Amino acid sequence: MSFAKAVDLLQLARLANGRTGVSLAEIEDAFGCVRRTAQRMTQALESLFPDAEAYVDYEGHKRWRIPHGKVSEFFAPTADQLAALELAKETLTSAGLGSEAQLLSELGSSVKLLTSDRRRAGLEADEEALLEAMGHAARPGPRPASNAAVDQAIAAALKGPFRLMIRYRGRNDDTARERTIEPYGILLGTRRYLIARDPARADDHLRHFRIEDIEQATTTEEWFVRDPDFNLADYAARSFGVFQADAEYKPVHWRFSARAAPHVARYRFHPDQEMTTNPDGSLDVRFTASGHLEMCWHLYAWGDQVEVIEPAELARLVNPHRRDDFPGLP
Repeated sequence: MSFAKAVDLLQLARLANGRTGVSLAEIEDAFGCVRRTAQRMTQALESLFPDAEAYVDYEGHKRWRIPHGKVSEFFAPTADQLAALELAKETLTSAGLGSEAQLLSELGSSVKLLTSDRRRAGLEADEEALLEAMGHAARPGPRPASNAAVDQAIAAALKGPFRLMIRYRGRNDDTARERTIEPYGILLGTRRYLIARDPARADDHLRHFRIEDIEQATTTEEWFVRDPDFNLADYAARSFGVFQADAEYKPVHWRFSARAAPHVARYRFHPDQEMTTNPDGSLDVRFTASGHLEMCWHLYAWGDQVEVIEPAELARLVNPHRRDDFPGLP
């Protein structure tokens, strides 16, 4: 049997390991093959797995099913997969999402418990070596402060969705005050922001609450109806970072020098960006978003290697303050 056919057979075993098994039509669809090939694959499956059961479902279709647990050894996790899971957990922790990181940690423990003792010791040793080798994946630098109790309350409210009672200190507040809000999602950036509606306000606008300024949070039992048209990815794309302002939402055009162009080409400034290389080697980046202050923070790092073409108000903030003595580029 060729390597490719062996891989296909193992994939078929995975499909057949489900509660209802797999039919010939599903095999044709999964592997892009004709009926005769699908029949030969079921014959090979029965040969490799004597416990495979053929039965007719309630719609009259013949299906093949392998008892649960008979193929688990073939699909035990690899050290690379476990290391990736651990790195994902560390990334969530760094982003201040402690409750989600804990869930990943519990998932990793469950996966290891379901792995046979014979393989577990070797896997754990390989995983440790991989994580040590991948240490460069750590993300140093400043990160938002987090409060585990607040994070857990936010996570529970988002899953409901339930209204969230918070004690929040805004920019202009001397002390924190209590609010009840309807959470929609979280934006991750230099700071973490909870997107939510405030039913106490007359308007229907979404507001941003800095999570590190939420001193206390409690998930209520009040269920609310989320706007079915809300899409977090589309909402986030309206800003460069996490700040949004309708007055600033307009086309953005930056021109990077020929020296900076190779570095810029490997950047993704915005999900909807367009890049154009000019005859002189410079590179133009265009997208539409708001958040001039966060754009300034980023553009300053490029020194005199970038020029803001538009909008005019952003150009006034950036262009006069460009420096030519930065020894490196972002």
